[in-house]
Amino acid sequence: MFRVTFIFALLLFACPALFSQTTNTIAAGAPGKDAHWLSAAKNGFGTSNTLASKVWFTLNNGVMTEVYYPRLDVPNVQSLQLIVVGGKVETESEDTSHRLEVVDASALVFRQINTAKSGYYKITKTYVTDPARSTVLIDIEYESRTANKVYVYYDPSLKNSGMHDSAWTEGNALLSRDSDISSALIASTGFSFADERTRLAPRASDRSEVLEISNAYSGTNDGLTELKGNWNRSTFAPSQRADNGNVVQVAALKSLQGSNGIPLKRLTLALAFGKTPAEALRNARASLAKGFARVRREYEAGWHAALKSLPRVEPKYQRQFNMAALTLKALEDKTYRGAIIASPSIPWGGGPNANEPTISGYHAVWSRDLYQVATAFLAMGDRASANRALDYLFKVQQKSDGSFPQNSWVDGRPIGGGLQLDQVALPLVLAYQLQRTDKATWLKHIKPAADFIVRRGPATEQERWEEKGGYSPATIAAKIAGLICAAGVAKINDDKETEKRYLKVADRWAQNVESWTATRGRHGDSHYYLRISQNDNPDDGAPLEINSSNRVVDERAILDAGFLELVRLGIKDPKDPLITESLVLIDQLIRVETPSGSGWYRYNHDAYGERPDGGDYDGRNGVGRLWTLLSGERGEYEVARGDLVSARKRLDTMMGFANDGMMIPEQVWDRKESPRPELSFGEGTGSATPLAWSMAQFIRLAINVKQGHNVETPNATPVGYLEGSARN
Repeated sequence: MFRVTFIFALLLFACPALFSQTTNTIAAGAPGKDAHWLSAAKNGFGTSNTLASKVWFTLNNGVMTEVYYPRLDVPNVQSLQLIVVGGKVETESEDTSHRLEVVDASALVFRQINTAKSGYYKITKTYVTDPARSTVLIDIEYESRTANKVYVYYDPSLKNSGMHDSAWTEGNALLSRDSDISSALIASTGFSFADERTRLAPRASDRSEVLEISNAYSGTNDGLTELKGNWNRSTFAPSQRADNGNVVQVAALKSLQGSNGIPLKRLTLALAFGKTPAEALRNARASLAKGFARVRREYEAGWHAALKSLPRVEPKYQRQFNMAALTLKALEDKTYRGAIIASPSIPWGGGPNANEPTISGYHAVWSRDLYQVATAFLAMGDRASANRALDYLFKVQQKSDGSFPQNSWVDGRPIGGGLQLDQVALPLVLAYQLQRTDKATWLKHIKPAADFIVRRGPATEQERWEEKGGYSPATIAAKIAGLICAAGVAKINDDKETEKRYLKVADRWAQNVESWTATRGRHGDSHYYLRISQNDNPDDGAPLEINSSNRVVDERAILDAGFLELVRLGIKDPKDPLITESLVLIDQLIRVETPSGSGWYRYNHDAYGERPDGGDYDGRNGVGRLWTLLSGERGEYEVARGDLVSARKRLDTMMGFANDGMMIPEQVWDRKESPRPELSFGEGTGSATPLAWSMAQFIRLAINVKQGHNVETPNATPVGYLEGSARN
C-alpha cells in the first residue's frame, strides 16, 4: 500500500503566543458524533492535467466536499465552507441560495455563488488546483451589507475515515492528523511571501487577524456547535487540542468581516497536501506565493492543450462533449495510471456512518466501467488513454486465474467478492479493438480470461447490475463477443485449435441465448427477453427476489433492456424480431417521459434508489430511479438501426440530465411529485455524480451519431463484420 503523511494546517492571521498557550489543552467531548459523507450529487469536479499535482476536489451544495489525495480512492475532507455570524449563525450550505457557474468548460474551472437567503451578503468562490503541486486554491469574494463576523469551517476526514483524526494549534498553523497522513490550508491575506523556501511569517500589523480558533469534536463542542449555542456572544472556547476523534476546526477571519465602508473583500485559501507536514506547508506557501491568477492560467492552459486533440462533434453537443472528455481524463489516478474510478463520490453517504476507511463508495475501479470509458477514449482517437486502461486491467487488476475482481482499489486490491463474467469478457473486446494481439498479451492475459469464461459460462454469478446470478442476455452478449475477439487473437498467434474451440462455444451460446433468456410469458402469448433467468428455462416462472427489498416476483415479470448489448456488440441484427418485440414491452413497462426526454429504469421493481419519501437509499426500502446511461444505450441501438434522428434525441436527453456543472449523474428523479426540494423531475438524485459510465456513454453516442455507426462494435462479431465490410 502506498502510504503518505497527512497533517492539516490552517495557517491564518495568527498570534503564535496565543496558540502556544492553548496547544496542550485537551478538548472535552471526544470522540464526537458519527461522521457522514455528504451528497454524491457533485456539480463540480476538478484537478490539474499534470501528474505532479495529485489532488482532486469535489463541489456540492455551495461548499467544497471530498478532496482526494494522493490517490483517487483516498478522500480526506467532509466539507470546507464559511460561517457568517450576524443576527444569527449561518452556514453556506444551509442558509444561502446556491448557484454554480462553469467558468471554463474547457478546463474544469468552477465557481460557486452563495447568496444569503436574507439578502445581506454574497460569497463567490472559484476553484482550481496548482499544476505544479498538490494544492487546491479557492479565490473568495465576500460582499456584505452589514458588519458580520466570518469564520472558516473545516471538517477533515483523513485517510477515508471521519474518526481517528487529531487537531491542534502550533505556531501560526492549525494542524490535524490521522497516523501517517498530512495537509495544509493557508490564507494569502496578511502574510508576506519573500521566498517559498523560507518560513512563512505574519506581518506584525496582522497578528490580530485570527480572533479565535477551535479544535474540537464534531457535533459535541466544535466551533459551529458552540457558535449556534452562543450566537449573541459570537465566540467559543479558546483554541484547544482534540485527539483521536471526529475533529472539526473553526477559525475567525478578520479580513472577511463585513463592513458598510468596505462592502467587497477578497481572500485566497490554499488547501495543500504532502508526505510530511513540512512538504504540505511548502506546497501551500508556494502556491499562494505564485498567486491565484497565475495558478489559474497554468491550470487552464494544461486542459486547453488536452482539448486540441479532441474530435469535433455536432456543435450543439460540443460543450458537453468537452466537459465529459475532460472529466474522464480527470478521473484517471495519477499514481496507478489507467485506473479510472467510477465516480468521485459515495452515493447516499455510503452507509450508517463514515467513521472507518472501509467504504469505497464509487471511488473504485470496475472493469466494466473501465471498458466503457476506454471505448470512449478510443472513439475520440485517444489510443494512449485507452491503452493505459487495458494495461491496468491486465497488469494490475487481472487475477491469476484470468478473471477480474468485482471492483478494486486503484492499486488493484479487490473490494467486492462477486464474479461478473461480463467484466471478464469486455477487456478481451477492448484488447481486440486496440489490436493488442502480441504473443505475450495473448498467453498471459487474453487466453487465461477466455478459458475462464468457457469454464464458468454461460451462466454468471452476477449480471451487470451486480445483483443476480443466472442467464443474462447482457452478460451472454459480452461473453460471446469476448470469445469471438479472443478467437481472432488466437488466429493471429497461429493457435488454430484454441481459435476453433472459442468459436464453437461462442456459436453455441449465440444459438441458445434466446432459449435461455427469452420467455413466452406467464400466459404463453408473447415472446420477449427477460432481465435474467435463474436457469436455462426462462418459462418455468422461478421466483426472483428483488435486491434491497423483500419483494419476490416471477422472473417472467422482470424486464430490462440489457438484451440491446446483443446488438451493440454485433451478435444480433437491430431489426431482429425478438429484439423489436422486446423493446415494445420495455417502453410500456420501464420508460418514463421526463422534461428532458425519455428515461428508463434498470428494470421494473428495482429498489436501488431513494426511498419513497425521498430519503437516502438505505439498502432496504429504496425505489429504483431512471438511469441516464440507458438513454445513451437506446441511442446506440437507434444508430445501429440507422435512425440518427432518434439517436440525436437521446443525446439531447442526456444533456438535459446533466446538472449546472455539466456533470451527468447515474440516476435522475422519475416523477413530477417531489418530496424534497433537492429532487426535481428529470434531474439528478443523490446517486453517483459524475458517473464515468454516463459521461463515456454521451461521448460514444455523440461520435457514433457523427460517424453514422457504432464505432465500438467489434468487427470480429457477425453483425460487426458485415457492417465493417459495408463501410469499407
